[in-house]
Amino acid sequence: MTQEKFNQIYHRATERKGGELNLEQRLTIPLNNKQLTLVPDHRWLAEFTQKVFQCGIRWQVVRNKWPAFEAAFFEFDIEKMGLMPTEMWERKAQDATIIRDLKKVMTIPENANMIHRAALEYGSFSAMVADWPEQNIIGLWLYLKKQGCRLGGKTGAYSLRGLGKDTFLLTPDIEAYLRHTNIIDGGRDTLKSLHAAQNAFNDWQQQSGRSLTQISQIIAFSVGDNRI
Repeated sequence: MTQEKFNQIYHRATERKGGELNLEQRLTIPLNNKQLTLVPDHRWLAEFTQKVFQCGIRWQVVRNKWPAFEAAFFEFDIEKMGLMPTEMWERKAQDATIIRDLKKVMTIPENANMIHRAALEYGSFSAMVADWPEQNIIGLWLYLKKQGCRLGGKTGAYSLRGLGKDTFLLTPDIEAYLRHTNIIDGGRDTLKSLHAAQNAFNDWQQQSGRSLTQISQIIAFSVGDNRI
């Protein structure tokens, strides 16, 4: 199947969502580079941690407990995370006010170290994220997977989207669309599939002038069981 033009996808999404105005109101505007650089680095650690803990359980459970996470981990202050000894992390993992999972708790110092290393090289982790070109956003996904802890798969991409970095997502609806149109045909997270998805999104971005975020949302709205 030939890759669809963006205007075909957009037209189908407007029909499913009750018109152009209804569709546009549902779209998210990502932060620009200047806005991204203003995101404090400790918020990235908080976002990564939240997404790691949400893996495998209902997201709302983590959100309900999130104030306790912020208190237990000093609002994810990067310097403080680097000073905590191993036995303190083990005690934190037994805190009944959070979700007690030592393996997930131990991702916090690992990802704090990743953020600290990037800050030494780029001035801040946010500066690195802001400067990363959206035309190779999968490169940032792979950076998080390699340099961080448990940030592969969807976790890293969802974290980036959560704090405003322009990125597409490989949600079930979008993955199904990419497979149906033969853009990807192997494992979702293989390099072949990631590059094929990136190339397709780059094409749609050139055709539409829209962000990867909005293209991703429009594709999701154009397929699946989401009519209104």
